[in-house]
Amino acid sequence: MLLLPACGGTGEESGSGGDARLTLVAYSTPREVYEELIPAFGKTEAGTGVSFDQSYAASGEQSRAVESGLPADIVAFSLEPDVTRLIEANLVAPDWADDEHKGMVSNSVVVLAVRKGNPKGIKGWDDLVRDDVEVITPNPFTSGGARWNVMAGYGAQLRQGKSKDEAVEYLRKLFHNVAVQDKSARESLQTFAGGKGDVLIAYENEAITAQQKGEELDYVIPDETILIENPIAVVSESKSPEAAQAFIDYTRSEPAQKVFAEKGYRSILPDLVDAERYPKPKVMFTIAELGGWEKVMKDFFDREAGVMADIQRELGAPVE
Repeated sequence: MLLLPACGGTGEESGSGGDARLTLVAYSTPREVYEELIPAFGKTEAGTGVSFDQSYAASGEQSRAVESGLPADIVAFSLEPDVTRLIEANLVAPDWADDEHKGMVSNSVVVLAVRKGNPKGIKGWDDLVRDDVEVITPNPFTSGGARWNVMAGYGAQLRQGKSKDEAVEYLRKLFHNVAVQDKSARESLQTFAGGKGDVLIAYENEAITAQQKGEELDYVIPDETILIENPIAVVSESKSPEAAQAFIDYTRSEPAQKVFAEKGYRSILPDLVDAERYPKPKVMFTIAELGGWEKVMKDFFDREAGVMADIQRELGAPVE
């Protein structure tokens, strides 16, 4: 977990923020976005005088840390269940998602990042279970990105006409090809950039960010993939809830969503989704179509009886 101070603006008390100091606790991949949005927010009326501390790590790890007492005013996670944990701990209001964006701040899709020129000829999910392909994806018990990856692979099998049992067997074969399970999506990207693996299952925005930083990789949007929806919420114990909400409102504004789009995210504002840069996948499904997060968390990520817990135990991999 990395805690960074960041100034969001200076000056006399003004707007909804005054001299508030907010702590943003976020998952690892949108760091570059928030490091740009925070100073931009500080130049707005609502952000005048508001300063920030920032913490970035794996989504599940961050959620558990806040539950255990890590101070936070705003949480920005990879997936909704990491907010649900905080609702159950009375740290986020039950109606947090009752807005026009359903509590979300950004979208993406799961893609397959490959070596420059795609030397292994990776085209889709079937290639990831070949004997000659080594896969990198994070640990699904620490990383929200990994859970999106799992459900993308599983849902893709269903969309190809496979049965649920066949889709689970696909996950088993897939994870037998996984060489390293890091704690977060960003750590997995670093592992891949360091030369390990033939393909990295990743957020589209993470692959784009890597390219923007000069990493030698390409990426493939598989024919079947899942829509990733990333939540943001105010923490109930915030001493500056108005300033925290003002920042969240700003993240959904057109100027802020343009920054998300520049950094590789599919904006929650439809007009900002450039169809050329962000082509619509041939088949794009949602977590709701797979039963919703409550069912998925029980069936796949329960540490005792979930599908992925069984697979991890087979592999001798951690179920943290």
